[in-house]
Amino acid sequence: MDNILLNTDSYKMTHWKQYPPGSEYVYSYFESRGGMFNELIFFGLEYIIKKYLQGFVISKNKIEEAAALCDEHIGPGIFNIAGWNYINDMYGGRLPLEIYALPEGTVFNPREVAMTVVNTDPLVPWLTNYVESILTHIWSPITVASYSRQMREMLENYKEVTGGEEAVDFKLHDFGFRGASSVETAALAGAAHLISFKGTDTLPAIKLINNYYNDVGDMPGFSIPASEHSTITSWGRDKELEAFANMLKQYPIGLVACVSDSFDIFKACEHLWGVELKDKILERDGVLIVRPDSGDPKEIVIQVLKILAKAFGYSINNKGFKTLNPKIRVIQGDGVNLNTMEDILDKMAEFKWSIDNIAFGSGGALLQMHNRDDAKFAFKASAICVNGIWRDIYKDPVTDSGKRSKRGRFSPKDKKLQLKFRNGDIYNTTQSFDIIRKRAYGA
Repeated sequence: MDNILLNTDSYKMTHWKQYPPGSEYVYSYFESRGGMFNELIFFGLEYIIKKYLQGFVISKNKIEEAAALCDEHIGPGIFNIAGWNYINDMYGGRLPLEIYALPEGTVFNPREVAMTVVNTDPLVPWLTNYVESILTHIWSPITVASYSRQMREMLENYKEVTGGEEAVDFKLHDFGFRGASSVETAALAGAAHLISFKGTDTLPAIKLINNYYNDVGDMPGFSIPASEHSTITSWGRDKELEAFANMLKQYPIGLVACVSDSFDIFKACEHLWGVELKDKILERDGVLIVRPDSGDPKEIVIQVLKILAKAFGYSINNKGFKTLNPKIRVIQGDGVNLNTMEDILDKMAEFKWSIDNIAFGSGGALLQMHNRDDAKFAFKASAICVNGIWRDIYKDPVTDSGKRSKRGRFSPKDKKLQLKFRNGDIYNTTQSFDIIRKRAYGA
């Protein structure tokens, strides 16, 4: 996967023979054609450029590898050996391309041009769309960033309605590493989530941000000590109390989360936490976060809150909503997505519970349960220069007007685009992940 010549769709290896005679430049753009978001957050391009496109990415060995594979995969004589050798000889293995794009963290609308790509050498017009496959992978971090933004907006709305006082920065925690299809998927999607939130258990996301977006070195995401079922059930069913007590002993200050449904979530809340360990919880310099992890989330959360309120007490805020004793809170980390989170919050509001009582964790639904059509992303050619003359090109299917593409070239100034890549070098890089967060939220 370190050979850019093979990081493309197979059929693109054949396209160098298909453009009109005299073709010199192909100009393409990237956009969302609609879908589930009214607004999106642009994110992930700098990572892709730095990892896959920047510097000397072509060599004789890589050309030979790609040619041999293509001969077997498609057929002899198909691969553009002469074209790639020209790039290697003329540019030392750098890609003669120019990319303009929105700054990372920019909020943009569907149908807005987010990126343009054009070759800078008239002898390689086929190169522009050869890199479509690798560049279009920004659909994933953009989609996750936009999805997390929607979830943050929902949490902010419920905070307003229920009189919440706690910031929502840590109200949606990333539990998605194991539910992602690869380490890279988890890292890039997990980084996208951290534009809107600061809680994560996906360590590769931290590493990606620090390596590609965070020259100043600030920690972009945080976690807390937390149990899992193996650490609780290893004590045995008859010693669940001791397992819970050990959590309080080992972490005497700060936040600590404990999964409490290994056997009986209601008994755990009412008797173990609410009676046996109540004094230790109240005396502890920190907050215990109880985690139910099974059952119908909206019903279980309400029952757990009711039991904990009876055991530990609660207050009523200025909007008439209940808030548990500040020594104890709940996190729902099972089955959480945009719809189920709204169901839980609706149920809590119905029973007059403030949002301050709860945080959420989300796994596969946060990082993995998406596809390119969520926002209908497309990379399309819109102009070509043939024998020195530019002309517009486009598609306009009679069967689907939603797939009508744009025509012509676009002014970077008008489209808020910045130069990001030219002939192997990257430009206008982000110096701090905090800058991305500020762009996304208008600061």
